[in-house]
Amino acid sequence: MYAIVDIETTGGYASANGIIEISIQVFDGEKVIETFESLVNPGQTIPRYIQAFTGITNEMVVDAPAFEEIAEKVFTILQGNIFVAHNVNFDYSFVKSNLDYYGYTFTAKKLCTVRLSRQIFPGFPSYSLGNLCQSLDIRIENRHRAGGDAEATVVLFKMLLENDAKGAIETSLNRNSKEAILPPNVPKAHFEALPTTPGIYYFHDQKGKVIYVGKAKNIRQRVNSHFCNNSDGRQKQNFVRNMHGISFQQTATELMAAILESTEIKRLWPEFNVSQKKPEEVFGIFVYEDQNGYMRLAIEKKRKNSAPIYTFHYKVDGHGVMRKLLKEFSLCPKLCFLQTSTDQCVGIAEEYCHGACEKKEAPAAYNERVLQAIASLTMRPSYVVLDKGLTDDEVSCIMVVQGNFFGMGYLPKNFETITQKAIEEYITPYKDNSTIRMLLSTFVNTNPERVKML
Repeated sequence: MYAIVDIETTGGYASANGIIEISIQVFDGEKVIETFESLVNPGQTIPRYIQAFTGITNEMVVDAPAFEEIAEKVFTILQGNIFVAHNVNFDYSFVKSNLDYYGYTFTAKKLCTVRLSRQIFPGFPSYSLGNLCQSLDIRIENRHRAGGDAEATVVLFKMLLENDAKGAIETSLNRNSKEAILPPNVPKAHFEALPTTPGIYYFHDQKGKVIYVGKAKNIRQRVNSHFCNNSDGRQKQNFVRNMHGISFQQTATELMAAILESTEIKRLWPEFNVSQKKPEEVFGIFVYEDQNGYMRLAIEKKRKNSAPIYTFHYKVDGHGVMRKLLKEFSLCPKLCFLQTSTDQCVGIAEEYCHGACEKKEAPAAYNERVLQAIASLTMRPSYVVLDKGLTDDEVSCIMVVQGNFFGMGYLPKNFETITQKAIEEYITPYKDNSTIRMLLSTFVNTNPERVKML
């Protein structure tokens, strides 16, 4: 038996929205043998655009049962049947979330009439329920209401059963088939093409625009993980609703994948990426001379046309750099604004400050060490990170020039002349950013054997 379901909701994802109408049509393959339909009080205000879209108003649901009141009936009618819907994961996520919340443990096999229609009736310009029904001459009564859409889906599903010459429905129900979990508008061939290597993957919308970029140690496994759970949260439902394609770029290592992800997020600014979409280098270390002749280092917000000697995204990163300079070059925490109290200088107590803050050290001697500290920040090393390649005949190469990420690529395995000039032709340049510098710093510190100085 098939339970063909349609719901209307207050929003696009189950974790923060409610069902306002549900229709379940139990179909035996030839006819509907049982029907359940009800408005539902969602316990929240129905947004105006949903009211306009469905025609269901707050006044219409005020006396309707809450889902808790119909949960037992919904569970009973669905139990043991195959859950069928147009974009099945949307409807399933809402129904399962609500049933689970009220104590009914619900799982079911699923069939998506969008994905099945793409296989059995290929070539239509659109597979939305309205457009698909128009293409197949299926009449929809009461459009955008649960009952009308569910009845149209019954007719559509009957046509799918009658025209399924290649066994797409049986394949979809196979335990190892991913048809039930995949977004409705993404061809299965896109998933089948995904490699099991490191790299990055792109989710595309209907117009081909990239809406999400991710990195992975295993691209296929990571992409599948986005859809193999029953998450009712915003991100998954947005992915499911907006995804129309997947592409990828392979890399030889996880580090290269992480670097490429960062550059692509900042280049493409995808809608559903949240991290790494902040302005670069928000803060800087600045130097100036005070009225007593002492050169002072200060962490300040970077402004237009300002000239910091060192930049970073988070203020805490600047504090880390500054504390390292204090100890390495015997600088004063008070003169560097890391100690703002009038208490005794911490640097004097810990015996690395020579007393400049109390004018016990001449400005010239102190300033010499400040200049050395500045030089240590501005004269940074050039090196390459060498690792395995995409094939056995090459090695991967990430190049850093004077502390800044330059680019990456692949060298012949027996390449001997490791100089900047010699390897530049093998390297694809990328724009440097603070995330990449942090990734490289962490990797270099933990994998020094992979680093070769230039």
